[in-house]
Amino acid sequence: MHGTERSSAAGRIIRVVEVLLPIAVAGALFWYGRVHTPDYSGGLFGERGNDAQELKARLGSALMALALVQLVLALWIYGKLPGVRAASRGVHRAHRIGGLVAFLLSLPVAYHCITVYGVQLGDTRVAIHSVAGCALYGAFVAKVLVVRHRRLPGWALPVAGGALLCAIALLWYTAAFWYLNGLQAPGL
Repeated sequence: MHGTERSSAAGRIIRVVEVLLPIAVAGALFWYGRVHTPDYSGGLFGERGNDAQELKARLGSALMALALVQLVLALWIYGKLPGVRAASRGVHRAHRIGGLVAFLLSLPVAYHCITVYGVQLGDTRVAIHSVAGCALYGAFVAKVLVVRHRRLPGWALPVAGGALLCAIALLWYTAAFWYLNGLQAPGL
């Protein structure tokens, strides 16, 4: 094999890994959540039971608010906000920092959910929440890969970012909103 053939083959392998990695992350979380024995006595930052659910609902609502800020910043960065001047470096920096904060904010909530409850599929609301939770981290990996890969088509980043936002919105609706709305969410 010549040098260019080797680099071409390596490039194809890397592209396959980049496509499969988000699926593998979501699949691994789903698998772990299904085989893990839930520990319903687990806590979050010292809170247990209903207090932990209240805390997760508040953190989930903060995550949803951050996701909406991220959407506005992304629209600004790509010049999709009418009547708004071009985004400065500060807007780009705020978008990156906001994404990091949102990711970090999601981790304790996700850890609590998967260790205390696991992935459950018996109830529609809980099943949607479980699958969306796994998909969230697959979508996050996809978005990071798309951002780092400059040769992808222009639609790839909005699709990855949209998938991430949809996962966060589903998680918020099926848990935080449901809890803060008196254990009710229309349509579920």
